[in-house]
Amino acid sequence: MNKRSFITMLAAAAFAVVTGGAAMAETAKATDAGVKAGHAEINGVNYYYEIHGEGEPLLLLHGGLGSIDMFGPVLPALSKNRQVIAVDLYGHGRTALTDRKMSMIDMGDDMAGLLKKLGYDKADALGYSFGSGVAFRLAVQHPETVRRLALVSAAYAQDGFYPEMLPMQAQVGAGMAEMMKQTPMYQTYAAVAPKVEDFPKLLDQMGEFMRQPYDWAEDVKTLKMPVMLVYGDSDMYRPEHIVKFYQLLGGGLKDAGWMRENMSQNRLAIIPNRTHYDVFFAPELATTVLPFLNGETKVKTWDEQVKESQ
Repeated sequence: MNKRSFITMLAAAAFAVVTGGAAMAETAKATDAGVKAGHAEINGVNYYYEIHGEGEPLLLLHGGLGSIDMFGPVLPALSKNRQVIAVDLYGHGRTALTDRKMSMIDMGDDMAGLLKKLGYDKADALGYSFGSGVAFRLAVQHPETVRRLALVSAAYAQDGFYPEMLPMQAQVGAGMAEMMKQTPMYQTYAAVAPKVEDFPKLLDQMGEFMRQPYDWAEDVKTLKMPVMLVYGDSDMYRPEHIVKFYQLLGGGLKDAGWMRENMSQNRLAIIPNRTHYDVFFAPELATTVLPFLNGETKVKTWDEQVKESQ
């Protein structure tokens, strides 16, 4: 494997880490496209956020080494009938690093604080990869804040990754910065970051974060709100881990029953022909999660179908 391919693999490993308003922050402004954008100081971090559309609130959290802009292809569909609160996570995009360590637990608290500051008592949450971990921690630590939770390409424990991913993630650090300048991770960061020179520091913090083992299986069992898990059929997590995640949520333990009487409130979706690295902008993502987030769970039974046809 040549050096460029190896760096691309390392970057991909890093990228794939679990991985309304009267009280709007004072820095909020309206963009030409009608999107409200601004910064809000939460626990010492100056978070950048955007608010798209109108309707029930949906917190949207991006993947590692990305930003809100990752969701560009699916944001119009998500915000067509929803008010989407999209956030650049700590150290990512337009949200600057501080001396604080990278922590999903801390960011879970931050997201609760941000929603409160922006005037939302409760919202649905959708997170992808690294953002799914933050959304998960928000739901665990502040369950009163989350109505419904959609986790896209998520793991509840470090061993969910295919084993060969872990050594690559362990190598992520500032030494990769120069070689990553041709990758979309660096280029999108450089386009919007308040301090582009912090990129090596971000890699160091992400590398340190990824080297820390975790297992949140017991936390999964505490979730009471409806949860949907979404993966590509060629995702970076072991299928056994995906199934176990769903089972920890109470799904996949028995037959649903003739009248769906044994169904869990939680859902598992596998999107075909998708990987971890393209599922977040797949058109199918919006059509998969929105019915769940909208509470559209009623389907016709076979009896009802037969009666309608008579």
